[in-house]
Amino acid sequence: MLFGSSGIRQNFAQPLLSLSPLVGSAVAVDAKKVILGTDSRTSRNILAEGVISGLIASGAEVIFGEICPTPTVAVNASNADAGVMITASHNPENYNGIKLFRTDGSSYTLAQQAEIEKRIEQPKLAEWNKLGSCVKSDLTAYHKKLIESRVDIPEKMTVVVDCANGAGGRVTPFVLESNGAKVIPINCDPSGKFARPSEPLEKNLLHVQSLMKKVDADCAVVNDGDADRMMCFDNRGRYVDGDRLLMLFAKYLGADKVVTTVDASMAIEEIAEVHRTPVGDSFVSEELISWGKFGGEPSGSWVFPKHSLCPDGPYAAALFTEISSEWNVAEELDKMPRYTILRDAVATAKGKEILSALGAENSTDGVRIENENGWYLIRASGTEPKVRCTAEGKTLESAKHMLNIGMSAIKKAVSETK
Repeated sequence: MLFGSSGIRQNFAQPLLSLSPLVGSAVAVDAKKVILGTDSRTSRNILAEGVISGLIASGAEVIFGEICPTPTVAVNASNADAGVMITASHNPENYNGIKLFRTDGSSYTLAQQAEIEKRIEQPKLAEWNKLGSCVKSDLTAYHKKLIESRVDIPEKMTVVVDCANGAGGRVTPFVLESNGAKVIPINCDPSGKFARPSEPLEKNLLHVQSLMKKVDADCAVVNDGDADRMMCFDNRGRYVDGDRLLMLFAKYLGADKVVTTVDASMAIEEIAEVHRTPVGDSFVSEELISWGKFGGEPSGSWVFPKHSLCPDGPYAAALFTEISSEWNVAEELDKMPRYTILRDAVATAKGKEILSALGAENSTDGVRIENENGWYLIRASGTEPKVRCTAEGKTLESAKHMLNIGMSAIKKAVSETK
């Protein structure tokens, strides 16, 4: 199985490089005009050339945007037949990968992914006189204009922006500046060598709070390596966790129907009707096609279906800045219901076997057990050799109890599958 919960993602090595033209060729079977971009990783060009060669060999016209955010590729796909992004998202620099998008910005469905995997086995090449072509284009211009038309940020705002030396540096700070904000940029050079770990976790962003205080910032926004994720800091310099940010966006947008993942807090159910999906932004996007006004997952992926069905970190950053200009965000967050969520994991390459032993139909969907005091979720990571356990309780003790039950179940299954 090549596709994980968010595209194809592997260590950059010969297998991934050899796979790239085959994926390009498979996409080109029914996509003759393809938008393609990369994040800032040093392996981006050689992997992009591999995908482009496959696309051209099977007759596709490629519009190559070079370094740009994942959502930039996704929104531009509306003017083509498909979008292809070379990225490993928030993974370290030694990883890379391939994400595929439909014209509405959503990821390829599970059925489409399965079809791509079949086509890889028997690539279909065009005749010599029907080969495709590749032209370069600035894809960010359209994306910037789209965001700028949909947000309103007053000039008085001072915003710290950290793009992790990733592709977000090509869009996020510019969108905020063009809307009137004073931007304090850090790690906005898309060098591909991350000055901090790419994933926008609080532990990776300890420098932001002190900088906010130094420059008297109104808020701070941060992206991961390909800018499909956005996390932030409120007007008191506090990191906003994903569950409360989910609720903040829902409240501001008046979204009474929210799609989120099985690992999100039960607190969201107190302010909106909720549909839950397996972990992975692609599942959230697919559900939003038929139901819901807003969606996201607490890892930092936010999907605004009126804007795009791809999680859009630059748009989310601009929207949060707009909210911060209108509301006292810290006060709003403090009013929200909040329960204790705990997480742990076991490193193992046998995730599929372990989850099967625990009764899961799909290892990355996992098993979720609830009772009156909380819940726990056990699932295999879609991007790393780990089995994760997430637990939530109405009290700290009940959360610890649920986590202990879940972790004990994992460890027992590990011992039984050796």
